[in-house]
Amino acid sequence: MIRYPAVAGSFYSQDKTQLRSDIEDFVNKDAEKHAVLGIVSPHAGYIYSGRVAGNLYSKIEIPDTVIILSPNHTGFGAPYSIWPGGSWRTPLGDVAVDEEVVNELLHVCNLIEKDKDAHLYEHAAEVQIPFIQYFKPSVKIVVMVISSRNIADLKNIGKNLSQVLNKIRPDALVVASSDMTHHETQTSANRKDKIAIAEILALDEDKLYSKVNEMRITMCGIYPTVIMLVCSKERGAKKAELVRYETSGDITGDYDQVVGYAGIMII
Repeated sequence: MIRYPAVAGSFYSQDKTQLRSDIEDFVNKDAEKHAVLGIVSPHAGYIYSGRVAGNLYSKIEIPDTVIILSPNHTGFGAPYSIWPGGSWRTPLGDVAVDEEVVNELLHVCNLIEKDKDAHLYEHAAEVQIPFIQYFKPSVKIVVMVISSRNIADLKNIGKNLSQVLNKIRPDALVVASSDMTHHETQTSANRKDKIAIAEILALDEDKLYSKVNEMRITMCGIYPTVIMLVCSKERGAKKAELVRYETSGDITGDYDQVVGYAGIMII
């Protein structure tokens, strides 16, 4: 069972050599590495968010297993969808699914469903994988796509995920794939994103969730981020660090309609 790339050639290069070269332009090979429990990482085309993602992944000691939590941009599939097994293919090669973690999650959490439909055309998880592969070619992954906004369920999944990881993958990294404010001016995006980022840095998923809804902050990965924060705290997280923030306007020079990108580590 292979999940074939959906956005190679559009969000990032479909050519292996070019993709590796692009990633090398974004990463910092001299960055000090950290053991990290969770991250927030952007998922736009690499030309826009690659610098933030590259700076972020450069600072992480990638473990043997990475859990990728993605929002659902397509509307397809189950509310809490997990890719069942096999591998995910990118131009850099195939990455095996950690089926032991998948099966353990399905055993402990009846909210999560085996499902492919939510994943087939979803870009937000896929674009994380080449960066992860670059630093750890032997990595295994678990990919979930989240579309439900029920915060009680999101918290329960975060706790269930922490139980599984504490039991069988204590070193695993949990990635919340998210862009920040969408299609507002640079000034507005900076103001709103500063508020959301502050709550992530405070490890406060409740305030993050309420602020995003009250202020209409169009942070597309809010649900994965709630799960990641709950899971990280249950695993002993004590602090967070903003590695880099910028907008598409910083790349294109168009500050009238920007998208914000944040790279955040939970330690």
